[in-house]
Amino acid sequence: MKEYKILYEGELKVGMSGSVSKRITEEDVETFAKVTVDYNPMHMDQEFAESTQFHKRIAHGMLSAGMISACLGTKMPGPGAIYLNQSLRFDKPVYFGDVLVATVTVEKIDQKAHFQIATLSTVVTNQNGDKVTEGEAQIMPAKKD
Repeated sequence: MKEYKILYEGELKVGMSGSVSKRITEEDVETFAKVTVDYNPMHMDQEFAESTQFHKRIAHGMLSAGMISACLGTKMPGPGAIYLNQSLRFDKPVYFGDVLVATVTVEKIDQKAHFQIATLSTVVTNQNGDKVTEGEAQIMPAKKD
């Protein structure tokens, strides 16, 4: 089995953060549409999108949300964490070619009877530093056997 960097329950601390980054491509949007069957013309039809307030196609907001999930599952706290919930606000559109950075930061850790719940701020910015997506997630860190 491959070795993974995992922060287990008890190792996670307030203030810890992790990030993932990706350039969003037209192919990403087309693949996402195929997987989710979300063929909204805002994402798929250039002529339609030109007639809107954005004047061109935009990426699905859930692509940026998916990057938050990737960050939680691979960087902070990493594999084994259970994603419990997420609030999201889509602040700005994401265009093809934008480079997004999803960052999660531990804000609070609550000890329950048999497990912990960590609350994390979740922010996705573009190459200009503009927030495109933000919210809050709760996860249950992995436990060592």
